[in-house]
Amino acid sequence: MDKIRPLKRFGQNFLQDQNILKKIVTEINPRQDDLIMEIGPGQGALTEKIIERTSDLIAVEIDSRVIDNLKNRFPTLNLLQYDFLDLDLHNYLNPSKDKIRIIGNIPYNLTSPILFKLFDNNTIVQDAVFMVQLEVAKRMSASMGSKDYGILSVLLNYFGETKLAFKVSPNVFYPKPKVHSAVVHIYFNSSRVDKRINSLFKSIVKASFGNRRKTLKNSLGNSIFASIDFTKCGVDLSLRAEQLNINNFIVLTEFANKHFISADSRISD
Repeated sequence: MDKIRPLKRFGQNFLQDQNILKKIVTEINPRQDDLIMEIGPGQGALTEKIIERTSDLIAVEIDSRVIDNLKNRFPTLNLLQYDFLDLDLHNYLNPSKDKIRIIGNIPYNLTSPILFKLFDNNTIVQDAVFMVQLEVAKRMSASMGSKDYGILSVLLNYFGETKLAFKVSPNVFYPKPKVHSAVVHIYFNSSRVDKRINSLFKSIVKASFGNRRKTLKNSLGNSIFASIDFTKCGVDLSLRAEQLNINNFIVLTEFANKHFISADSRISD
């Protein structure tokens, strides 16, 4: 295969370092009966190592230039030329496998949309192992009160648990990105089954962090929840969002659920 030039519009930075690839595989720890979906296999560096360990690997690749090569190299690979964000993940489950594992060196500019898609599918996603920008990884795994604590930290804590597995130097990619990277491992909590509550929770968190310098009272008062009087919700409204823990946000969500009449028509991702 001729050397493929990474495309900026796809956010491509090809991982080539074998030691890093081995560390990623160790973190994934694929088992033979796992159903695994890889986002953006590219030239197949990670695919090659995963397909040896599982009998059910699906690869989702949007770049038509690498499709033929992937098909030739991995005849048993279930390869989808598709945009991952447009996939209905339920279509790829089967009676013996009601959970899917998601992996990939994902485009950094699509990290948030991909995570929000997984939030919407939290009951069928077992876990996810991603290469992401280091600064984003810090926000994903941040603790309450830290400067990196924000929307992603809270949502990932609500929908599961996130571990920053290890950092990755720019030198192991082609082309070399301008930022440092990290591998994160997200373990999803399938008990968050109420779609309305989940959607409401996301909206509460976004509204609360609408302006980090404002108190909770002011942030919620300038959001879609302005019609609700949160005075008796049980959470101190003089605090800022970064001072709230996961239980505080759950309390706010439950309170809003009882008072937000038009939630279904006004809440969106």
